[in-house]
Amino acid sequence: MTLSAADFAFVSALVRREAAIVLAPGKEYLVEARLIPVARQVGAASVAEFLANMQRRPNSEDQRRIIDALTTNETSWFRDREPFSALTDVVLPELVRSRGTNRKLRLWSAASSSGQEAYSLAITLQENLPTGWSYEIMGSDISTEMVKRAEAAEYSQVEVNRGLPATQLVQYFERAGAHWRITPALRRNVSFKLMNLTAPLPALPPFDVIFLRNVLIYFDVATKKSVLRNVARLLRPDGWLFLGAAETTIGIDDNYERVAAGRTSAYRVRSAVPAGTARKG
Repeated sequence: MTLSAADFAFVSALVRREAAIVLAPGKEYLVEARLIPVARQVGAASVAEFLANMQRRPNSEDQRRIIDALTTNETSWFRDREPFSALTDVVLPELVRSRGTNRKLRLWSAASSSGQEAYSLAITLQENLPTGWSYEIMGSDISTEMVKRAEAAEYSQVEVNRGLPATQLVQYFERAGAHWRITPALRRNVSFKLMNLTAPLPALPPFDVIFLRNVLIYFDVATKKSVLRNVARLLRPDGWLFLGAAETTIGIDDNYERVAAGRTSAYRVRSAVPAGTARKG
């Protein structure tokens, strides 16, 4: 049964209000497919019954279930590769030169889903930072379920097969029954927080690198502006921001400048772009 127009409007308004995600008309089938398991979980006979019950008796737990179900959680290890190559070849060498006094880096995976991006960053730093350096990586996501999964750091065989080289699987994972679990040595450098990027962000120490990838595409222009402005407050003056391949700050936030980073591009606060850094139009 196709989701009714009224039910779709209710879900769209809820998701926009709570997560600033825009569900355009034509997504009815997707919404219903994502909510079928939620309806079954709470004992409703159908999505329509679940939504009717919720509208009669609103509660934060069911709202959270809907947000979790409709938040896109597509992810893989070292997704798209080029940002990680840029981190290794361009960003880390510069940061090692400029952070020689404290020899510590902080990175943020700002939409970490089930943790693959945050742990991919940890592996990259583990293998490329000089001896004597340390790092902290924070992952954040709007989905309670995804944060729990990321903290558990346990993945199926299918999940580790998505972009993870066998050598790194052997080095950074241990068997956990039929699954694979990140080793304690790698996990101790990574933490996760439940966070809505469209709400006021918590006070946190600044980051040297922020991965905000494949997030802005779900927001309208006003929300993109707000998110980029808030993220800038948590980026060190000479830090690096990585967006998804289909995302940009151009025409949205003029405080950033796009710069070349290996075979891809990144963004930096304009006043902090070093002389000689290659700019991209």
